[in-house]
Amino acid sequence: MGVDVLIAGAGPIGLTAAIELRRRGIGCRVVDPLIEPPQYAKAVGVQPRTLEVFENMGVAQAVLDASIPMRGQIAYRNGEEAGRIELSLPPDVPYLFVGLPQYETERILTERHSELGGVVERGVGLASFEQDADGVVATLSDGSTVHAQYLIGCDGAHSVTRKQLGLTFEGGAFAESYMLGDVEVDWSVPTGYGVRSMHVADDGTTDDLLVAIPLPGRKRYRMSMLVPDELAAPPSADSVEHGFTGTKAPELHHIQAVLDRLSPEPTTASTLRWSSVFRISHRIVNAYGRGRVFVAGDAAHIHPPTGAQGMNTGIQDAQNIAWKVALAVRGIAAPGLTDTYDAERRPVGEEIVGMTVRNAREGIGAGENSLETAMRRQAQLLIFYAGSPIVAPVDETATSVQPGERAPDARGLRRDSVAYPIRLFELLATVKHTLLLYADGATGGLEDLASAAVDAAHGQLNVYLVVSSPTDSVVPVIHDADGELAKAYGVDGPSAFVVRPDGYLSHRESPATVEGVLAHLKKTFA
Repeated sequence: MGVDVLIAGAGPIGLTAAIELRRRGIGCRVVDPLIEPPQYAKAVGVQPRTLEVFENMGVAQAVLDASIPMRGQIAYRNGEEAGRIELSLPPDVPYLFVGLPQYETERILTERHSELGGVVERGVGLASFEQDADGVVATLSDGSTVHAQYLIGCDGAHSVTRKQLGLTFEGGAFAESYMLGDVEVDWSVPTGYGVRSMHVADDGTTDDLLVAIPLPGRKRYRMSMLVPDELAAPPSADSVEHGFTGTKAPELHHIQAVLDRLSPEPTTASTLRWSSVFRISHRIVNAYGRGRVFVAGDAAHIHPPTGAQGMNTGIQDAQNIAWKVALAVRGIAAPGLTDTYDAERRPVGEEIVGMTVRNAREGIGAGENSLETAMRRQAQLLIFYAGSPIVAPVDETATSVQPGERAPDARGLRRDSVAYPIRLFELLATVKHTLLLYADGATGGLEDLASAAVDAAHGQLNVYLVVSSPTDSVVPVIHDADGELAKAYGVDGPSAFVVRPDGYLSHRESPATVEGVLAHLKKTFA
C-alpha cells in the first residue's frame, strides 16, 4: 500500500505533522502501537509560541477553552517563601502561558486531524524500514508493509525510527527518580500559580522537592516529587533512562507525605486521577534525519521537564519538517530543502537540552541577562534560524527583526470590506509563504514583483501590499492604519518581507526588487 508520508506515533508531535501535511493536501498514514491514547497529565505546559502555531493550525480556540492560565510560580526554601516568578510578556506577544494535560492536547489535535479526513491506526507500530533514493519501505508490527515517499518518526524516547537510522543519542541521566501525581489540594495558593518547594540541607544540597503545576479544574495540580525508596524502579533494560518506569504507582499517601513536609501551608490531597514513577535523561541525536527519514520530538531530544519545553519543541519540529516535506512531495521543493530541517532544528534542540538541564539545577532563568529575555526564551519566542541555507543573511548592525527570527504580529490593520481592525497573524494563518510589500507612497512595479514572486513559488505564496494610506491595487491591500506593522518590522522605505508558513521571517529587502525576492524564493522552491 502506497502513501505520501508515513508517520510513526500519534502523540502531539505525530498529530501535528499529520495535520500540517493534510492541510496541504498530502496523504499520510499515522500508526501507533497503543490501543488507546494514554490519559496522562504528562506534558502540561503550552507555550505562547506553540499557541501561535496552534492558531495557524486552527486549534488555538479549542486549546484556550480547555486550558488554565499559567500566571507564575512561587518558590519556597525550607518553609519560607524565597521568591516568585510572574509569567508575563510584553504586549507585542498575542498569547500567554497556559496549562493543559497532554491527553487534552492530543484530543484536540485528534479532532482536528479527523476534520481533515485523517485516521489514527492504533495497535500497530513501526517495526523496521529500508529506504533508497526513491522512497521508504516500512514493515509494521502486524507484518504488513507500507511504501511511502517519506517517513517521520514521532515515536518517543525509545524510538524505533531513531534506532533503525543508526543515530547516536548522546547525553546522560539524572540520578534521581521522581513520582508524578495528578491530584487536588485544598490550599490557598492563588489560581494559576505553580509551587516549587524544596528542603536544602546544611551542605547546600536539595534533599527534598515538590513541584506543583496547575491544571484545569479547581485546585488541581500535576505534582512531581522525589520518589521514596519503596517505589524506586530498577534500571531499565533500555539504555535510555527516560519516562515512566517500574510497576509500582504512587498512592495518595505517598503524595500526602511529601505535602506534609513541603507544602507552603497544611493541606490535604484528594482525587488521585493518575500517578507514576518517572526517570529523566538529557540526550540529543547527532542528526534529525537521513535521506527520506526524519525524527521529531522525544525521538530526537529528551531533557528535564523544567519550563515545559519538550512537547512544545517537538510540535515545532513537526511543523518545520511537514511544510518542507509537503513541497518535496509535490515536486516543487528546491534541492536539499528537507535537509534544512536538521540545519534549523538540531541547534534548537541542543539549546533546549542545555537550558532545561541548567534550569533544573539552578532554577528557571538561570544565566539570563534580564527577566524579559528569560520569559521570551521560556515562551520559545527567541528561536533563531540565522545561518540556515534558506534564510537570507542577517544585518548585524540592524535593530529590527532579522531573517531567521519569528515574524512579529501587528494589530490595527485595515482592509476593504472588513469592518474591524485585523491582526497580521490572521493573514499569516496559511499553508503558504507570505510576501509583504510595504509601500510608503508610489506602488509602481510592485504589482509586477508580486506576479513574478507567485510564479516563482508555484502559487504557494500569498502577497499583500501594505500601505500607510489607502490606495488601489490589483494586489490585496492592507492599510497599516496605526503604523504598528511598520514599527514591528522596522520599515524604512519601500520594503519586501517574506514570511514562511511556520511564521519565521526568511527575507527582508529595502528597496524591494524583483531580482532579490526571486533569488531568495529559489532557495526554497524549484
